[in-house]
Amino acid sequence: MATQTLIPSPAALADHAGAQLGPSDWVAVTQERIDAFAGATGDHQWIHCDVQRAQRESPWKGTIAHGYLTLSLTPVLLAQLIAVGGCKAVINSGVEKLRLAAPVPSGARVRLHAVIRNVRGMPGGGVRVTFGLRMEVEGSAKPACTGDVVYVYLP
Repeated sequence: MATQTLIPSPAALADHAGAQLGPSDWVAVTQERIDAFAGATGDHQWIHCDVQRAQRESPWKGTIAHGYLTLSLTPVLLAQLIAVGGCKAVINSGVEKLRLAAPVPSGARVRLHAVIRNVRGMPGGGVRVTFGLRMEVEGSAKPACTGDVVYVYLP
């Protein structure tokens, strides 16, 4: 079970700059999840959705998750790692330095590690936080995804 860091308010985030968070719980990236993502995005490329062809022709000998599917797991996994009280809203405002370094084979499990890289106050009491991410693939030496996500916490 992931350990969640509880922060009482957006203003208190500044006290946690540099904090390591995680890992999150493992989450399975099933073929059903990959197919649902393909349906939602229209990206039905065979390396993701055609199991038989991928077994025959893919260098990974099976289907792999979309890179953006892997990234899209960030909000739910980050919520396992940090909760900020006193917020009306939390807004995902961007992704920086995204790298999709390793494939996530269908059936693999991933989990998130994060660090609070930067905390900056905003007008009206909001706080802009940059989280460094590393999405680990179980059994792989290379992370599937690295980069920074920027969230805005509004009191």
